[in-house]
Amino acid sequence: NKLIYPSLKKEGIKLVKWEEVSAESQKSLSETFKNSIFPILTPLAVDYGHPFPFISNLSKSLGVCLLHPSSQEKVFSRVKIPTEIPQWYFVEFDGKTETYMNVEEIVLGNLEMLFPGTKILDKLIFRVTRNSDFGGDEDGALDLKEHIEEGLREQKFSPVIRLEYSGKTKDSWILDYITNELELDSENVYEMHSLPNYTKFDELIKTDKPHLKFRPWSPKTPRDFVDNKANIFHKIKGKDIVVHHPYESFSSSVERFIETAANDPKVLAIKITLYRTTLNSKIVESLIFAAQNGKQVACLVELKARFEEEQNMRLTEKLEKEGIHVITGMVGLKTHSKMCLAVRKDHDKVTTYAHLGTGNYNPITSKLYTDLGLFTCREEITREVMEVFNFLTGFSQKKDYNTLLVAPINIKKKFIELINNEIEAKKESGHGHIVAKMNSLQDPDIIEALYKASQAGVKIELIVRGFCCLKPGIEGLSENIEVISVIGRFLEHSRIYYFSGGKKNPMEGTIYIGSADWMWRNLMGRVEVMTPLLSDEVKSVAWNTLRVNLEDQFSSWVLTRTGKYEKKQGKVSGKGKCRGTHETLMREIEKSAD
Repeated sequence: NKLIYPSLKKEGIKLVKWEEVSAESQKSLSETFKNSIFPILTPLAVDYGHPFPFISNLSKSLGVCLLHPSSQEKVFSRVKIPTEIPQWYFVEFDGKTETYMNVEEIVLGNLEMLFPGTKILDKLIFRVTRNSDFGGDEDGALDLKEHIEEGLREQKFSPVIRLEYSGKTKDSWILDYITNELELDSENVYEMHSLPNYTKFDELIKTDKPHLKFRPWSPKTPRDFVDNKANIFHKIKGKDIVVHHPYESFSSSVERFIETAANDPKVLAIKITLYRTTLNSKIVESLIFAAQNGKQVACLVELKARFEEEQNMRLTEKLEKEGIHVITGMVGLKTHSKMCLAVRKDHDKVTTYAHLGTGNYNPITSKLYTDLGLFTCREEITREVMEVFNFLTGFSQKKDYNTLLVAPINIKKKFIELINNEIEAKKESGHGHIVAKMNSLQDPDIIEALYKASQAGVKIELIVRGFCCLKPGIEGLSENIEVISVIGRFLEHSRIYYFSGGKKNPMEGTIYIGSADWMWRNLMGRVEVMTPLLSDEVKSVAWNTLRVNLEDQFSSWVLTRTGKYEKKQGKVSGKGKCRGTHETLMREIEKSAD
């Protein structure tokens, strides 16, 4: 409200309240209300015969205090603000400014239509948040699927843990009433200037303001996959390949890999982990096609993926009906790794091809999140990927992974060893350098190891999009650590970890990519997989990603020693100078595709 609304106003877009528009505009909006909004609304009054209504999680409601026509007592009524209709309505354009009003303001301005003949005493807009955590003892559950199903039923009616409200009330009656009915303490009640839904700005985005919008972007086909007639397995057999989404196309790389495996008569089996995907994606359809054609298809669907539990339950049922062997996660561990195997008979031997990524097998988020994916048939990698699948589907207790970092087996210990090795490298060669890119940093042991490395003079550059529990720049503790966060048109999602090993040439260092952040839950409470990049060509893609992030002067924020972020203030110089990580990488991909 302090930044977005005033900034929109400067650009000729004004968001107004009911009382701020003319009588003529109010009349027009009332017609809109009568024809398009009123039929959807259902006022729910509370009295002896009508209990306080159920209010769903994050739904927006209008609370109204009415004077009962017969008893002359205050009564409460709730009106749910519908989400099935536009949330913003055009009011007028005066030649300079476009004016819009949100749906709840229009409802507030027309309450008399909802409560004809009844005196309206007070009103406010409110929203509740329910506890979304699953209850129950997972370890004691006899059937994980049944446990999740029961949890989903209970989750809908879980306790309210927060109440947000907006609007000036005449007295405290209506707020006290709602708070008491929801059984909330005052510390869980928050007054807000407004309750905007930032996912519902579609009508405003459609305005003709091209200078306020990102330029259109379509992911490019990776150079190694441009030839649609070429056999993708032959390409991967020739060399390791890394793709970078959303700069490079998910459809022409990952989806093509799985679709080719489903159609190739030489492919004997496909194995994949699915954490967040869509029910009708090409990948799901390819897996079904493969099973229908007699291939062995094993799919781990993580039922405990947060906020995806219900969809993943439906996905499990859909795959099982098609004869796919579905594993629904592991008790006590959430499977967060992103990996797919295709087992293919090449001449007189069987070759295993793998894809290991930092992001989900999701065609929607692949256009919005930045992620890396490795295609390889190196036996030292694919053999251990197979062992991870055996760990997920059977009772494999393999502990000696030599190539992959696997949580919760060896990943944390190995990361700490790699950090400590930089201390030794600094002592021996005078050079120690760590660059780590992740979503969040929280694990206390990793942070402690980083502090020790900083004190030993190791240069540490961290790219952490989300929360970071490490304090950089503190003398004697972390003065050699810098933390930045890159925020722009895409969500930074890739996890990349670089350790120099005392070598100044990045291609001589060690680089891992995969699914794990440096958080305790990822390192010890989930199944995660990190793979090394073993050729200079694929290393260079990952290193370039790190380099561009670190050099970003326009969409980068620096974490200070006080725990606050300060935005980098860069200057554009030179014709065609790129602004920020995402535009830079988009242009690099465009240039390479020419």
